[in-house]
Amino acid sequence: MLTKPLLHWINKLSPVQLILLFYFIAVIVSTIVLALPVAHQDGIEVPLIDVLFTAVSAISVTGLSAVTIADTFSTTGIVFLAVILQLGGVGVMAIGTFIWLLIGKKIGLRERRLIQTDQNQTSFEGMVRLVKQILIVILTIEFFGFLILGTHYLQYYPTAKEAYFHGFFATISATTNGGFDITGQSLTPFKDDYFVQFIIMLLIIFGAIGYPVLIEVKSFLFARGEKRKHLRFSLFTKVTTLTFFILIIVGTVLIMLMDFGRFFADKSWHEILFYSLFQSVTTRSAGLSTMDISQLSLSNQFFMSLLMFIGASPSSAGGGIRTTTFALVVIFIVTFARGGKSIRIFGREVYEEDLLKAVAVSLMAGIILISAVLIMLILEPYSLNQVLFEAASAFGTVGLSLGITSDLSAPTKIILMILMFIGRVGIISFLLMFKNNKKSGNYHYPKEKIIIG
Repeated sequence: MLTKPLLHWINKLSPVQLILLFYFIAVIVSTIVLALPVAHQDGIEVPLIDVLFTAVSAISVTGLSAVTIADTFSTTGIVFLAVILQLGGVGVMAIGTFIWLLIGKKIGLRERRLIQTDQNQTSFEGMVRLVKQILIVILTIEFFGFLILGTHYLQYYPTAKEAYFHGFFATISATTNGGFDITGQSLTPFKDDYFVQFIIMLLIIFGAIGYPVLIEVKSFLFARGEKRKHLRFSLFTKVTTLTFFILIIVGTVLIMLMDFGRFFADKSWHEILFYSLFQSVTTRSAGLSTMDISQLSLSNQFFMSLLMFIGASPSSAGGGIRTTTFALVVIFIVTFARGGKSIRIFGREVYEEDLLKAVAVSLMAGIILISAVLIMLILEPYSLNQVLFEAASAFGTVGLSLGITSDLSAPTKIILMILMFIGRVGIISFLLMFKNNKKSGNYHYPKEKIIIG
């Protein structure tokens, strides 16, 4: 039972601080659950730091792990992990709201503000309806993904139970962009099965492109007659979708070109295409892989670090600075170079506040990542490229690794956990955690020019 001082302290927290508190609680509970003996295989003992690392990785839907999931966790533990991935992918407030609705609890203004913060929305109107739509869309996608993959896996596994269990976990991991696998080899066993790769890529895209985009597309597809004619996609959906698929196309081409005479030298055209396409899609924030990333060139690994730093779209299961942030910064640079003063996209003008947020997020994310890499280089014996790749993977909640995660020291694992947490909740939410709620005086100081550049 909560004491009055504790309730008073909780009531004083801002929505952002409360959301972060909920995520901390979710991490603690997940750690306890994954530490239970029933979650481990017989005779397996996992150090607490590795259990905590796995829990943070699951809540932040990253996929980095210091242990091999298939060799460490029992069937019960894997189910626990899938539930944690679902919680992290959809968001603690979305799941919490669903539970509140089931037990008949009224969703008040404070709860709506929390949902707004957790889902990165600009208004708290229609938050309950948004949560319902998110859950309907995601659960529908996962249901069909489970049926398709489970049925297809019948040719790979001796029993239907095993095939559908693998299909279940692969669907959850891909849709939530979790990146965990229970094969012990990620998707390498399916490197020649393009059907599996195609379904997994679709699930990754559904999870990473942004829930508002999925909801708008659903509304358009199910609209009829005059209603469909009057439907208009929001600027967010247009910018997000265009940026998302441009990054996939550019990523595919550059990954292909940078290793065309090396890793891809002895591969057929369709192998090259699917290897490159899958790695471009998975760097959005999924972390699943059909190959050993360490075999790629240093330039390709560095480029993939940049893709992971950008990450997925806002209001999705992914992390990073987000696609809209990247798009606004690029458009701003081009506009500024041409002498323009306002950002215009698809016949709309972008709010200056949104532009400032995009620039602030990019700068702060860069500072955080560089600081983390610097500290990790001091603590670890690995190269800059290996450390940067690991840090970018954590911040982008991707989960790809060059194979050094299990050998990292405890302090470095803590740094990666912090990066995963920041990547999941977002830079804006992380910065607002330190916001001073005191009102500033209604006055301005004299302005003065500063020489720039």
